[in-house]
Amino acid sequence: MSLRPMGLPPVPEQTVRVARAAFPQESLAIRVRDRLGEVFTDEPFAEAFGVRGAPGLSPGMLSLVTVLQFAENLTDRQAAAMAIRAIDWKYALGLELTDTGFDHSVLPRFRARLVGNGMERVVFDRLLEHCVDAGLVAAGGKQRTDSTHVVSAVRDLNRLELAGESVRAALEALSAAAPDWLARAVDVPEFAHRYGPRVDSWKLPGSKVKRDQLSQVYGQDALRLCRAVWSPDAPAWLREIGAVDIMRQVLVQTYTVRTSSRGKEVVSKREADEDGVPPGHLRLASPYDPDARWSAKGDDLFWLGYKVHLTESCDNTPPEAEAEARGLPKLITDVTTTLSTVPDVKATAPIQQQLADRGLPPAEHYLDSGYPSAELIEAARSRGTVMVTPVLLDRSAQAKSHTGYDKSAFRIDWKARQVRCPQGNTSTGWHPVRQRERDAIVVEFAKTDCQACPVRPECTSARRGNRMLTLYPEHLHTALAAARTEQKTKTWKDKYALRAGVEGTINQALDITGIRRARYRGLPKVRLQHAFSATAINVVRLDAHWTEHPLDRSRTSNLTRLSYRLTA
Repeated sequence: MSLRPMGLPPVPEQTVRVARAAFPQESLAIRVRDRLGEVFTDEPFAEAFGVRGAPGLSPGMLSLVTVLQFAENLTDRQAAAMAIRAIDWKYALGLELTDTGFDHSVLPRFRARLVGNGMERVVFDRLLEHCVDAGLVAAGGKQRTDSTHVVSAVRDLNRLELAGESVRAALEALSAAAPDWLARAVDVPEFAHRYGPRVDSWKLPGSKVKRDQLSQVYGQDALRLCRAVWSPDAPAWLREIGAVDIMRQVLVQTYTVRTSSRGKEVVSKREADEDGVPPGHLRLASPYDPDARWSAKGDDLFWLGYKVHLTESCDNTPPEAEAEARGLPKLITDVTTTLSTVPDVKATAPIQQQLADRGLPPAEHYLDSGYPSAELIEAARSRGTVMVTPVLLDRSAQAKSHTGYDKSAFRIDWKARQVRCPQGNTSTGWHPVRQRERDAIVVEFAKTDCQACPVRPECTSARRGNRMLTLYPEHLHTALAAARTEQKTKTWKDKYALRAGVEGTINQALDITGIRRARYRGLPKVRLQHAFSATAINVVRLDAHWTEHPLDRSRTSNLTRLSYRLTA
């Protein structure tokens, strides 16, 4: 399929007349075409299409269809139908009223082409560039970030179901790719009887003994199939089939292979206490989505899927122009999707770097306590960004008890490289080290001083008998101490209240685009979904800015409209 850059075609005269008559007050689709038509061009997609072959549909047009699809939370079939029967969509796409549109299968192929060429964020970035040129968003000012969970598009499986379904998925792939080889390698009728139906289509055995037996059968079948695929006479390309590699990983993560005292090979399920299991960020949870991971937040939230971070402007201009900032829309300036097991603190630096790459670094960045660290706060400050965020307090046993001597009770002499304890004793050891890929300083007090100290129980309970402190380097320690002191003041708490508005943005994204449920499988496609979701939210907010009518009264409650108005 080839690309001949044309962009959105001109709107036919008949379509203009009918659309203006049918929508005297216009609609979102009509306003998007009139005001944002230049965003949806073909040139940014040129690398994803060839120059030879039959000409395909305009990627600029398909990207506009996708944005409108997410703005109205439609399926592919519904979006394709809207391009046929909705007059305002025909206006937006520049189609004749008699145009028959396109088949819905065009949309997933378009998304696959974007993902395959790393163009998930092209439309989002182009819309932001347009907003920057229009003066609707700028570097400096204030931005805020928060994350929410995303449930994957696959069924939750327990370990037994995962073992069986991974074998079934591999057999399905091999049956389609190499049926003759598979017929020679395994007993097809036996495997078809066991793996023909999906694991979730029948009830698993109720007794533990029978479940263990079934688990062993799944493990033996997976091992047999792996040995057949990796045998010297098997085609090497079979090992590159995704489902086969996933089955191999599930086999390694779920089972152990031992030789009994009688010399018999035994395949048994891994036990966490005896054999160990992979850490959560490596453990596969589905043969159909290798990127989905189980994760938990607190005691109430436990999900299989991903995590998305949304950043929005909450004061689009530098402080000296705050008086002119009234009336500007709050726009999403970054969307980052990660595995569910990635902690928020690992996303902070990438988010700030992406904002800087777009020329939109904030002067103040509002985040919750999951995002900061001493290193990140200092690094952001060196780039001109102040992180307004509650840093974690000292979590040592002494600080938690409120009766012991925490780090703040010790006086540090950085030049002399010594620390004096509350009882007047001086440290005897100062050891620069690397801990968890970070620079740190371990300070040690003499055992003779600590063992004779009258307040030793309030200072340390270590078996070695002496107190030890782990400190950040001086510049980080000072910055962290200053941040902890500042966040206790009322002024800082009143200022930090601005961060709460991003919760409304997440709710709006959930209500409009269903952002908490993945439409597609695999991290790259989920990233594409969230990029288009963020683009759709920005379009909705721009439309509210243009019309000064935040939401349609007939479809939204007064309370919901108030919530959106306060955040948008």
